[in-house]
Amino acid sequence: MPEGRKFHIQTFGCQMNEADSGIIARVLLDAGFRRSGSELDADVIFLNTCAVRENAVEKIGHLLEHLKGAKKRRKTLQVGVLGCVPQHQREEMFSRFPAIDFIAGPDSYRRLPALIEEAASAVRPAMLDFNPAETYEGIQPVRESRISAFIPVMRGCNNMCAFCVVPFTRGRERSQPLEMVTGEVRELAEAGYREITLLGQNVNSYSDPDSGAGFPGLLDAVALAAPGVRIRFTTSHPKDISIGLVDTIASRPNICRHVHLPVQSGSDSVLRGMNRGHGISEYLEKIRIIRDALPGVTLSTDIIAGFCGEREEDHRATLDLLRTVRFDAAFMFHYSTREGTLASRTLPDDVTEEDKKRRLQEIIDLQQEISAENNRLQVGTVAEVLAESESRRSPDRLLGRTDGNRAVVFDRGECMPGDLVRVRLISSTSATLSGRREGVIRAFLS
Repeated sequence: MPEGRKFHIQTFGCQMNEADSGIIARVLLDAGFRRSGSELDADVIFLNTCAVRENAVEKIGHLLEHLKGAKKRRKTLQVGVLGCVPQHQREEMFSRFPAIDFIAGPDSYRRLPALIEEAASAVRPAMLDFNPAETYEGIQPVRESRISAFIPVMRGCNNMCAFCVVPFTRGRERSQPLEMVTGEVRELAEAGYREITLLGQNVNSYSDPDSGAGFPGLLDAVALAAPGVRIRFTTSHPKDISIGLVDTIASRPNICRHVHLPVQSGSDSVLRGMNRGHGISEYLEKIRIIRDALPGVTLSTDIIAGFCGEREEDHRATLDLLRTVRFDAAFMFHYSTREGTLASRTLPDDVTEEDKKRRLQEIIDLQQEISAENNRLQVGTVAEVLAESESRRSPDRLLGRTDGNRAVVFDRGECMPGDLVRVRLISSTSATLSGRREGVIRAFLS
């Protein structure tokens, strides 16, 4: 029986998983469960998992080994693995990890209370069916922050990039109704939220199921619905960056001037192998369109080193791209095979581990140099910073972000997380800027 039983959710991976954990929490609370502060006094522990990166899967395995011992000490403890990993490795989960009592994929969260009850009868159930209609419409997620909120506006992906497991773990694209999204945005704005991020595996392929409006229309409607709230979005695909989208960003001052645009490689031949659907010339044209319309915009990207068939000249092309575009930040990884993807079925993983790691380090070193130079150019300017939390190093300093998503640490004074603060930037590193508070633009009313 759920009455009084406590649950604890540990979330791995992307912002979409963080948003999904809020949905999971709401489903359980509505069913009569209570939240636990930690796994130590929880009756049910959920691991909400991500299969995109190899180290995320390894972390989950280590934690499940730890929970095996906890289950021996607490006989009634249940452990459920949710999200992309069980969807991706459904055949292996129960055989590899005896601590697991049940598994569920990203489209099954409404049925979690029934799954928990079924698992209590010594059966190890699994709910992994795709539901192309499931967008979790009508569920108000539990949110940890009172400052920033995520709203998934579409789920799944149709792109079938050769390295990516998302189409096999989250299914095909489907979008939330525009009116539902704008209604949720208004509610969050009225509740005092300062920043809202629209989420999707490929957010700018959004299509309103009622009107057919695309992502520029949604973004414009959201900005108008909450004019005093910062609006962000992630993640974009180069093929869907349009003049209409960029013009929408330029026309609404509360849409943040930051675009995350994954390129993955600087080589056309590698991009063809990745099935990305664009070449470098097309990508650079999209960068030109963005920068022409949005002076001062910050750009970030994703890079994969050592993809199947990547030669040294391909790697050098990636380094050349970094020098040409001069991204402000990048998420950088070396390639690892994901079972079930197009690459795992059709392409040999023929770059040595040594070369992958060397190439990745060269990419990291160059990008850190570029990020440091870009940040140095900000020193001496004044930025509007949304304070998000205390600095990890000192409670006397706050950490926040600029409109362009640059991290800034500054002296706290009387400021609180949630305040919008004017900060003079006085020093920099490749990762952060440091500043001196010059005044509060708008205080946070929690």
